[in-house]
Amino acid sequence: MKPQKELLLLRHGKSDWNTDSTDYYRPLTQRGKHNAQQMGEWLLRQQLQPDLIISSPALRALSTAEISCEAMDIPIQSIQTDEIIYEASLSNLIQLLANIPNEIERLLLVGHNPGFEQLLSSFVPTIAMPEDFKLMPTSALAYLQVDSQWSVLKGNHKIQRAKDLA
Repeated sequence: MKPQKELLLLRHGKSDWNTDSTDYYRPLTQRGKHNAQQMGEWLLRQQLQPDLIISSPALRALSTAEISCEAMDIPIQSIQTDEIIYEASLSNLIQLLANIPNEIERLLLVGHNPGFEQLLSSFVPTIAMPEDFKLMPTSALAYLQVDSQWSVLKGNHKIQRAKDLA
């Protein structure tokens, strides 16, 4: 039986700390750009193109979303941004998910830690923490299949399958 919803969490690519930019405007490194391209190509090969893409408007996240979209042959104009993803708490992300229209079957969120790690852990409380304590390092992708409507997601919900694909 196919789950009703699929959630993809993509953490932004590696950002460049060697700039005078503030956190919000920090760009991607060449490695970050390359990894975003690779992730988009992988999603395309797996036929996991999202119905809706919502990104943090922070430069490194939005750039990751745009590069990934180009690799999936999705117009970058279709990317929506939501300020709440930048520095989001778990409750902010759950609220965002609860407001996704139920006709959306596959959602891609592009954003940041620690919010993404908290969200992933809330849906998969038994997930093992890696030795380096980085559940979602830069450019990591988590794929969740959920058998619920977006409007009733609360965390600790029944997950059929979850894995880190990066």
